[in-house]
Amino acid sequence: RPPRSTLFPYTTLFRSFFDLCIRYKKSILSSRLRRVQESIDSIYWKQGESALSDTEPKKTDKVAITPELMAFIQEWKTKPGNLIMVLHRVQQTYGYIPREVAFEIASLLSVPLAKIYGVITFYNFFKTVKGGRNIIQVCLGTACYLRGGDDIILEFEKQLGVGVNATTADGEFTIEAVRCLGCCGLAPVVVVNGEVHGKVSKADVAKILATYRAKA
Repeated sequence: RPPRSTLFPYTTLFRSFFDLCIRYKKSILSSRLRRVQESIDSIYWKQGESALSDTEPKKTDKVAITPELMAFIQEWKTKPGNLIMVLHRVQQTYGYIPREVAFEIASLLSVPLAKIYGVITFYNFFKTVKGGRNIIQVCLGTACYLRGGDDIILEFEKQLGVGVNATTADGEFTIEAVRCLGCCGLAPVVVVNGEVHGKVSKADVAKILATYRAKA
């Protein structure tokens, strides 16, 4: 039996070789897992898109991250809660969360696309489809609902021929049902592109639509 001192170099060499093999296997596994995750992310997002209303107009234009948005992402990249803040800025920039931008954010923040999709589908504020030129928000909070808010939203649907969270074929109007807007004294309330319309009646719906059509 050779002395232990003689075996020591071989033991060290074996351990180094073993560690190298383990790192190589981990590298291959990590690469495979990354490709699987990317495939799952893509499928997950597409399934979410396919669940959207068929009445939504299809958007074919590619969307790129603006320099201002990229600077904001870099500023928040290492800060806690960065994903929510970045998504809010994306929504503010484009009016929705474009699929191409979501992929870029996943890469820049090192988070799975499935997580991003989970966040934007959990919060009603975020949208995955670009809305119309005019966003109509009908309040269905308690005060507005009791004063006919549901009738107002039905009238908008009748006039435009689309339902809630859908956009007209010409891309002009999108109808949204929202909770309390903090204008209970003006109930029922309708907000179009940030402009508040108070004490709205069914007869006012056609007038409101005509006003924003004239601004085209």
